[in-house]
Amino acid sequence: MLPKIFIIGLIHLLTVLAKDASIEEEEYEARNFLAVLNKQTEKDNNRLTKANWAYASNLTENNLKNQLAIAAEVAKNEKEAWQRVGQYNWKSFSDPSLRRHFQKYSVLGTSALPEEKFKQLNKIISDMEAIYSKAKICPRGKKETDGEECKLGLEPELTNILAKSRDSEELKHVWVEWRNAVGPKCRSLYEQYVNLSNEAARLNNFSDTSQYWLDDYEDPDFKNQIQSLWEQLNPLYLQIHAYVRFKLREKYGDIVTEKGPIPMHLLGNMWGQSWHNIGDFMLPYPDVVDNDLTEELRKQNYTATKIFRTAEEFFKSINLSEMPDTFWQRSILEKPADREIVCHASAWDFYDQKDFRIKQCTEVTGEHFITAHHEMGHIEYFIQYKDQPVKFREGANDGFHEAIGDLIALSVESTKHLRKLGLVHNEKDDPKQVLNHLFKLGLSKITFLPFGYLMDLWRWDVFSGKTKPDDYNCKWWELREKYQGVEPPVDRSEEDFDPAGKYHIIADVPYLRYFISFVIQFQFHRSLCEKAGQYEPNNLEKPLHECDIYQNQVAGNTLKQMLAMGSSKPWPQAMEVITGQRRMDASGILEYFKPLQTWLEQENKKNNAHVGWEPSKKVCVRTRQELNEAQKNNTTAFSQT
Repeated sequence: MLPKIFIIGLIHLLTVLAKDASIEEEEYEARNFLAVLNKQTEKDNNRLTKANWAYASNLTENNLKNQLAIAAEVAKNEKEAWQRVGQYNWKSFSDPSLRRHFQKYSVLGTSALPEEKFKQLNKIISDMEAIYSKAKICPRGKKETDGEECKLGLEPELTNILAKSRDSEELKHVWVEWRNAVGPKCRSLYEQYVNLSNEAARLNNFSDTSQYWLDDYEDPDFKNQIQSLWEQLNPLYLQIHAYVRFKLREKYGDIVTEKGPIPMHLLGNMWGQSWHNIGDFMLPYPDVVDNDLTEELRKQNYTATKIFRTAEEFFKSINLSEMPDTFWQRSILEKPADREIVCHASAWDFYDQKDFRIKQCTEVTGEHFITAHHEMGHIEYFIQYKDQPVKFREGANDGFHEAIGDLIALSVESTKHLRKLGLVHNEKDDPKQVLNHLFKLGLSKITFLPFGYLMDLWRWDVFSGKTKPDDYNCKWWELREKYQGVEPPVDRSEEDFDPAGKYHIIADVPYLRYFISFVIQFQFHRSLCEKAGQYEPNNLEKPLHECDIYQNQVAGNTLKQMLAMGSSKPWPQAMEVITGQRRMDASGILEYFKPLQTWLEQENKKNNAHVGWEPSKKVCVRTRQELNEAQKNNTTAFSQT
């Protein structure tokens, strides 16, 4: 007779084997199910993207109606697939790739909403996008009754005024009227959007939309990681902020205080997110002849198409892919004259492994030259991971997608590269010219960092309910002051809704990806430059800011390997392919701008420029009536009464 302990062990073993056999059989069935589901998802995504493109490239009611109808049909299919996915015991699968695939399908997103609420949410977002894209204002001194002249849109008219005008009253007019044209019309819609978006998040087992957005980063400590990165970068930002405020005060006088936040309308950009347009009157070495990329592009008869062909040539030179013929046939590279479109530059994957497009209202400027490389970076990512299952056809995280084009642009913007293209003519870099270039780039990269961070800080608190609708606008300005050290040109109230003046807010686009991108693009750049033999730590002959990986296939092949992964692995593994690290690290950007930071610290000390800022003198209250009272009483700081 067998010992009792042996019998118990045998029963346990048979049970385990039976269970394993059951799981193995379920995994086999699951793979077959996913093969069918992948084709259906690909087909649905293609239909929906075509409808989205049709509307974004021609803002008509018919196109909107078609977009919403197809979105509803696709949502219905997604919900059915989601329910079937839930019938599998996928968390017990032995294959980690299979588990990951099911995990991606287990989060449904807004399609979890009941059909009518899903349609309502999409209609609200589309309506806000239309308000934003169609908004027009009058020139200063004109009224709507003046008719023809009151047709200034964001792109290119208002953007150009903010970039080029040095008339503070004109800048204030444009800043205020743009927000008047968009914010109040979007406010009630935005409250509805928040409620419906949170309802969808809860149906996906998240507490609110902020938790849903953060889930993609696959790390419960991710918020703290981001906070640590910002703390690492803040000293650099404080130095450039102090220098810029000092120079603005020299130019505009007392409308810029010595120690307070910077009036945002003076920063050359509608949102104060990039300050490079005001670099012309505050360069470290103003007497050094500057390389004017815009002027050179126009002198050499660049067109929108030539700009994008130049970008394509860079990617080809590092052994990445050329654009397919359909890209050139179907992309919109210039603003059409015959219809309203969403001009915000964007790259599109149509999920059929061959149709990839860019929509950009390109102007022949240095800024758009760089933007073209950024957008084509998205397309290159699409092409490299096109053979992945459709749920893995996305960036390792959304910051990766934004980083790729900007990574390339770091090489493109170097004088070394522009000289190769014949867009810079001097044979050797002047150190003063190099510092001017670093400063101008810092006015784009460094100044963006707090803005890229606070956009979602604001939304996380809105979604969680910590910031109530009655405090939307004042909380917005509280964060703008706290992290950016900027203030509005006029007092604000809760009857305004200034967050809506930024496209990503009303278009339901998370923004943390851009902050992440601005950190990791330098981390990637440093690693690829080392692989290309163009950068060595502590070697003054090979500084990071002068590296250009153009025509280097060793760097390109490393990048290609990472791009092809899509999101098939957690992002730290994708990070490791390029950098050998599994965490984000801000030391790359700090090293890149080290010569600039040293110069800024010396200059601010010499000028006795205040570093940091005191509370704003502007007010933010609930109503216009309270605003009038506050102004009479000379109330200070952003008060949420």
